Amino acid sequence: MHCGVLALQGAWHAHLSVLGRLGATASAVRTPDELDNVDRLVLPGGESSAMLYLMRHDGLQEPLTRRIREGMPTLATCAGVILLSRNVLPDQPCLGLLDVAVERNAYGRQIASTVATIKLDDSLGSPATMEGVFIRAPRVTEVGPQVKVIGRWKEDPVLLQSNCILAATFHPELTDDLRVHRAFLDLKE
Repeated sequence: MHCGVLALQGAWHAHLSVLGRLGATASAVRTPDELDNVDRLVLPGGESSAMLYLMRHDGLQEPLTRRIREGMPTLATCAGVILLSRNVLPDQPCLGLLDVAVERNAYGRQIASTVATIKLDDSLGSPATMEGVFIRAPRVTEVGPQVKVIGRWKEDPVLLQSNCILAATFHPELTDDLRVHRAFLDLKE
């Protein structure tokens, strides 16, 4: 299994580090050829509109969309969730691969960033909570019927799964809890 981390912009390097700690082979993905060489993909946090622009510019949007639609296991964090969603407020283009609607920067600007306790579904094991680092995080405002909520902050869905997509509106790569990345490595095509 070879994991890729979209490395156009944003917090991609920390994901490579976590995947390495878990013993996975992982590399940066910046080109369609590099995407062809991976079995699964992480879409990291960063600036979603900048990542979308760079994906188009570098010829990655179409092959990336196709691979995810065909079932490539994918972990999306923060801005990655915005990229995959079906609807974004304020309005911006998105890939429409995850049946959720999101509101960008819903919890506030950079100064409102926080570490919070997330309540987890039993599927992630014990303990029943984990720390979540929220930095200009999106809020999920609608969840489609095929999307399972597996983590909440307060009442908001912040960790979700839909088929081969695992989506976290926070940054699991910035904590010592490796369960989100383990769940990503366990995703089936």
